[in-house]
Amino acid sequence: MTWSVVGGSGFIGGAVLTSLRAAGEAARPVAAPRVASSARTPGEIAAEADRHSDVVEALARELAGSTVVVNAAGAASPKSPASPELTGANALLPVLVARACAAAGVRRLVHLSSAAVQGHRPVLDESPETEPFSPYSRSKALGEESLALLSSGALEVVSVRATSVQGAARPTTAALARLAASPLASVASPGTAPSPLTSVDALAELVRQVGLHDGPMPAIVLQPWEGMTVRSVLEATGGTPLVLPAPLCRLILRAGYGVSALLRERLHGSIRRVELMWFGQDQIAGWTAEQRITLPARVSSILEEAGARRRGPRRAP
Repeated sequence: MTWSVVGGSGFIGGAVLTSLRAAGEAARPVAAPRVASSARTPGEIAAEADRHSDVVEALARELAGSTVVVNAAGAASPKSPASPELTGANALLPVLVARACAAAGVRRLVHLSSAAVQGHRPVLDESPETEPFSPYSRSKALGEESLALLSSGALEVVSVRATSVQGAARPTTAALARLAASPLASVASPGTAPSPLTSVDALAELVRQVGLHDGPMPAIVLQPWEGMTVRSVLEATGGTPLVLPAPLCRLILRAGYGVSALLRERLHGSIRRVELMWFGQDQIAGWTAEQRITLPARVSSILEEAGARRRGPRRAP
């Protein structure tokens, strides 16, 4: 097999390349073209894709000979306002990559999506149902929906919904470590809700397993959790979270989202992070459990490392 990773120089793309090469797979990075879009529906995305035939042709030449293509490109910006660049990266580009894969005779496309497309749903699942709540999650949902409508013959498209991915070099992980050490570190009572935080190592291995699977695949695969609770996440970084009454937390969140709505959802991304810190999010077992696939559970050690880095080296007595 030959793998191509579109966006292989990024945080997730680089981890996927490392995982593939460590397993002895032939894998190469492919630079992602920059495209912008003002589309709001899958039909409009398809129409805009028609106007980018030159991009598709150029990508098809680069992807020629690939068995599996991973689309790890996109704008991972949960706090970003709506923009043509955000929609282009997260909705139009996946369709262009899929069309290029079909033209190049690729067998399977693994598209990196996000669990954010299901928004505030109490339980994440692998259904096509989405409830986006922010510009970022809407752009990712539009990408999924547009791919689902794509008729590409022999090409099989699988959208992997990544959850809250953490890594030693990721700024969001460092920010979480700072938050855990601050007076704002808190959870909603009783603090035992499952946390969707996962490691980039687990995501990279999941992508590899999806690409290698011999047999038909579901259109959507959800990245499984790693067994941490909202409280253990903060404690892993060295924090001691306050336990707040759940009704108070819900009241604060409702007020926060109301204020953000008046500001054109500019605060939705930040408020959602607080919501996940307090309440976490449950999920079904999904395809990986059905296939009995075991992924590395490393998010706890990543958080511990981030906490130690924040505290700095210990001074000798």
